[in-house]
Amino acid sequence: MSKSSDSRPTFYVTTPIYYVNDAPHIGHAYTTVIADVLARFHRQAGREVFFLTGTDEHGQKIERAASARGVTPLQLADQVVGGMLDLWKALDISYDFFIRTTMPLHEKGVQKVFKRLLDKGDIFKGTYKGWYCVSDENFLAEDVALDDDGQKTCPDCGKKCMVVEEACYFFRLSAYQKPLLDFYERNPVFVRPPGRMNEVVSFVRQGLRDLSITRTTVKWGVPVPGDPDHTIYVWFDALLNYVTGAGFDGDPAHFARFWPADLHLIGKDILRFHAVYWPAFLMAAGFELPRCVVGHGWWLKDEAKMSKSRGNVLDPYPIIRVFGPDPLRYFLLREIPIGQDGNFSHEGFLHRVNSDLANDLGNLVHRTLTMARSYFQGRLAPLAEETEADRRIREDFAGLQERVRGLYESYHLSRALEDMWAYVTTINKYLADQEPWKLAKQTDKAGRLARILYQASCAVRGVSYLVFPVMPRSAEKIWDSLGETESPQAVRYDGFEFFGLQSERPMKAPQPLFPRVELKDFLAEEPQASGEAAAAALEKHAEKTGQKNKETTMETVSFDEFKKMDLRVAHILKAERVANTDKLLKLEVDIGTETRTLVAGVGDVYKPEDLVGKKLAVIVNLKPAVIRGLESRGMILAAEWQGKAKIAFYDQDIPAGAKVK
Repeated sequence: MSKSSDSRPTFYVTTPIYYVNDAPHIGHAYTTVIADVLARFHRQAGREVFFLTGTDEHGQKIERAASARGVTPLQLADQVVGGMLDLWKALDISYDFFIRTTMPLHEKGVQKVFKRLLDKGDIFKGTYKGWYCVSDENFLAEDVALDDDGQKTCPDCGKKCMVVEEACYFFRLSAYQKPLLDFYERNPVFVRPPGRMNEVVSFVRQGLRDLSITRTTVKWGVPVPGDPDHTIYVWFDALLNYVTGAGFDGDPAHFARFWPADLHLIGKDILRFHAVYWPAFLMAAGFELPRCVVGHGWWLKDEAKMSKSRGNVLDPYPIIRVFGPDPLRYFLLREIPIGQDGNFSHEGFLHRVNSDLANDLGNLVHRTLTMARSYFQGRLAPLAEETEADRRIREDFAGLQERVRGLYESYHLSRALEDMWAYVTTINKYLADQEPWKLAKQTDKAGRLARILYQASCAVRGVSYLVFPVMPRSAEKIWDSLGETESPQAVRYDGFEFFGLQSERPMKAPQPLFPRVELKDFLAEEPQASGEAAAAALEKHAEKTGQKNKETTMETVSFDEFKKMDLRVAHILKAERVANTDKLLKLEVDIGTETRTLVAGVGDVYKPEDLVGKKLAVIVNLKPAVIRGLESRGMILAAEWQGKAKIAFYDQDIPAGAKVK
C-alpha cells in the first residue's frame, strides 16, 4: 500500500534504536524528544500516528559490556531497558511501540528478509578480511590510513581497530549504486539537511563494495536461517526494526497502513547506514523506501561529542528532578536547529528557563489570569468591540498558526519556537500599551477592560496550543487555568479558533509554571557524576559576574539545621571503578547498621585497592541519586584542594556507624 504525498492520513516516525551497553543520556533524550514533538503535532493535525523507538541488543559490543559486568547479554539489556523506559516516562515520551531486537517478532522478521535476499541472489557466501571497529561494529573503509604503530584507528569513535578474517555472507551492495543514485535524483529531500544529502550522493558515486553482513565470531545475534554458525551483522539486524516494529511478518494490516516510514530521526554519525545501506536493503527486499532521513547534530560538552566512551555524557535526571520535563524539552529544541551541533552548558539552560520561560511566558500567563480573576472573578463579560490593536493580536496569531504548521512539518522546530516567542513578546507589549490596570480604576471602561484581557487570554490559549507538542504539561496547566475542560491534544489544528475561549467560563488561579532558579542552587542539585560539569559551569558564572577567586560566603545555618545531617563513620569493604569513567568509583561501605553502595568522584586521586579497609565520614541520610545507572545512597566527605578531593580517614579502632558531630 502506497501513501500519497498529497493526502497523508498517517504519520510514521522512528528514533534510532539505542545500544544497551550503558545508561541513557542527554543525546538519547534529544533524538527522542524531537520524535515525540513531531508525533504530538501530527496527532493535533488529525493524522493517525505510529511512533516507534526501542533498543539494539545484539552484537559484540553488548557481549563484551555484559561480560565486564558479570551478567548475560539479556540481563544487561533488561537492566538498561528498564532505565530507558523510566526516562521516557519522566520526559513524557508518547511512543506507540517500544521494540527490542531480542523480541521473537523481530528475529523472525529479520530471518525472513535474509532468506528472501538469499533466494534472490543478493546475499552470497564468501570470505572477508579487513580492519574492524568493535565499538561501532563496522569495518573501516580501505582509505583509512595506518597509524605509526601499524594499526588503524576508527575515524568515528577514535578507538583502535583489529584485523578480522572470517567466512561470512555478503550483501550485493555494488549492484545498487545506480538504483540509489537514481532514487536520490528523484527524491532530493530524502536526506536532510541538504548538506548531508550531498555527502551521501558523493559517497555512493565513489563506488560501493559488497557488504559483509554475518559473523561467526559473534554468538549474541540472530542466527542465519539454515546456517546457525553465522549470526546476522548487527546493522542489518538493527535497521530491520523499522519494518518488524511496524508489523511486517506480524500485523500485515498495520504494516500496510503505516509503511513506508515518513521520517527516520538519527544522529549524523549513523547517516551512511540509514541513507545508503538501508535503502539498498529495502530495494533488494521489494519494500518501498522511507520518505525522509533527518540527520541531526550532536550535543557537545567542552566542544567534544557527548559519548559513553568519552565519559562526558550528561544525565537528564538532575534537570528533570529540579525543573520537570518541559524546560529540558524546550531547551533542547530551541537552542539549536536540527542538523547543527550545540554545546550544552548549565548557564545556557538556566538562561532559557529564567528568561524565555519564567520571564516571558510564565509572567504573561500569571498576570493575564490574575487580572482576569481580580477584575472580573475570571468571567470576562461583557466585551467591547475589537479595536485595531485587538485585531492585530488576533490576525498575528492566524499568521503564526500557519507558519508554525509549516515549520513543524518541515522539522524546523527551533524556528517554530522562535516565532512563538516573538508572539509572546507581542502579547506582553499589547498589555503594556493598553494598560489594563489603569482602566480597572474607571468604572465606565469595564467592557474595554474585559476585551483587552479576553484578547490576551485568547492569545495565551493560542500560543500554549502551538507549544503543546514541545511542552505538553505546561500547556495543559495553562488550559486548565483558563477553564478549558479538554487537552490541547484533543483539538484539531484546522479546527482551532482564536476566539474558542468562552468568555463567561470561569478561570482558575494560575498554576506555577516556571519558577526562577539560580545557578548555584541548580548546581547544588547535581549528583557527583556531574561534578566536573557543575564546577566548570560555576567557574564560568564566577568569571562573568566578577566573583572569580573571591572567597565564597556560605549561608548561615542554625544548629538544629545542622543536626538534620546524619554523619557516620563508614568502613570501605569493596571498591571498583565505574566502567567508562575516569573519576567515578563504586564503593561498598559498612555504616554500622547496614551495607550500602556509594558512587564517588575520587578515582583520579585514589586507586580502588588503596581505599579498601579505610574508614571515613559519610552523610547517610542524603536523598539517593542514580549515577551512571548505579544508585548512590550517601556521600563521602572530602576536602577540595587544587581541584582534587582529599579524604580525611579515621583510625582503624573507630567502629563503623559511629556518629560524626
